[in-house]
Amino acid sequence: MSDAQSGDTLPVLIVGGGPVGMTLASELARYGIDVRIVDKAAHRADTSRALVLWSRTLELLDRGFGAAPFVEVGLQTKHVSILNGDTRIGRIDMSGVASPYPYALMIPQSETERLLEAQLEKQGIVVERRVEVTAIQEVDGGVRAVLRAEDGSEETVQAKWLVGCDGAHSVVRHSLGVSFAGETLPSDWVLGDVHVSGYPYGTDVSVYWHREGVLVIFPISEGRYRVLADVASSAAEQPPAPTVDQLQALLDQRGSQGMTIGDPVWLAGFRINDRKVAEYRHGRVFLAGDAAHIHSPAGGQGMNTGMQDAFNLAWKLALVIEGTGSEDLLDSYSPERSYVGEEVLKGAGRLTKVATLRNPVAQHIRNFAAHAVLGLPSVQHAASEMVTEIAIHYPDSPLNGPALNGGPRPGARVAPVAGQLPAGSGATPLFALHADNTPEIASLVAAFEKLVSPDIRPRLAEDGIWLVRPDGYVACAAEDTGPIAAYLKRIAR
Repeated sequence: MSDAQSGDTLPVLIVGGGPVGMTLASELARYGIDVRIVDKAAHRADTSRALVLWSRTLELLDRGFGAAPFVEVGLQTKHVSILNGDTRIGRIDMSGVASPYPYALMIPQSETERLLEAQLEKQGIVVERRVEVTAIQEVDGGVRAVLRAEDGSEETVQAKWLVGCDGAHSVVRHSLGVSFAGETLPSDWVLGDVHVSGYPYGTDVSVYWHREGVLVIFPISEGRYRVLADVASSAAEQPPAPTVDQLQALLDQRGSQGMTIGDPVWLAGFRINDRKVAEYRHGRVFLAGDAAHIHSPAGGQGMNTGMQDAFNLAWKLALVIEGTGSEDLLDSYSPERSYVGEEVLKGAGRLTKVATLRNPVAQHIRNFAAHAVLGLPSVQHAASEMVTEIAIHYPDSPLNGPALNGGPRPGARVAPVAGQLPAGSGATPLFALHADNTPEIASLVAAFEKLVSPDIRPRLAEDGIWLVRPDGYVACAAEDTGPIAAYLKRIAR
């Protein structure tokens, strides 16, 4: 048993060993922060569940051990086709987004979790499975948690910070008494990870808008696909899983002709919940991922949003724990990620409502309008940036400092540059300066050596200095070093 387990205060206890918890643990470990991560499940996910890693998540992974292991085993999808039977209404093209990863990476959650767990093991961290949290209490300077093992034995752990990444039925959230406001949508949905022959659209994701409902087909690997459709509501507490014959009937009715299902891998029924907490931080306890927000699977944003919660929180926690950054940094986590969660919730809800319209007149108007607007380059650009998540930004963050008229605004994402390490790479979460390498800049770096990287990067516009956060978003911009220094003093401890 480690010292932290036997009585010393642990820096961070993570509850939940899914993709969000493991991402957070890996990021904190990279920054030299001791963590424990526990999960009541016996094993990591063995089904596909969440199925895609978007461009922005892959970019953020590159700050640590890299996106390459995921890309090697995933399937690159560059288009989403919207169809009515065999007629294409429109097509979203992701191949032109300004990212090293201009595509959706189709990869089963089981594979994502396997790769994350393998990385944690390299970092000397083991996900403690069959361990559940039974009580949480905030105490002076930390959080006390009771952990119960499978054999019934209990252990009391004291941590400076606790993060609940324990899913939609979060024990951490329940322990805090936090409301999970929202609704359960009335329709039932069916899902099948199956093998399909005769699929006519290669690696495209296909969204079929049929008069009886929506049908979505996601490629997973050679010959294997996920089929998703809304169906009539049932009285059952838990919607039943479909049979292969039922899925085949949905394909025959709503999809392109000539597709045949066989060899099912996973079949499930579910209902859509749209729910979100109001605040992601409660004293020394944080909520992330499905513990904080759940929504329609339309757009495939859920797991990615949760992993990006973890990326956002990790560098702030690391700076505070190391004594480099002010605790005020942590106050920005909730407003930043709650804003993103709200936007994802609204966007997924809109997509679901549009796809499941039942009124024939409304369906006709929808199809006509979608065909027209998806032909516009500006709409294509906006749609591809939204779906790949590179459009995510923090326009109203409390961390945003002064701005310049030219160049990216505070809160905006800074696109990765080929051959240049992303901001926040390495063993310390450092801010990056984009400026001319002058004596004034050298003095600024020397004055804030624990916060700012000595690697000066090219300006982001013709004139000015930009300070970029460790997660690759603009912190502030100014014409000279004075406002930049003032900003760094504000967030330094």
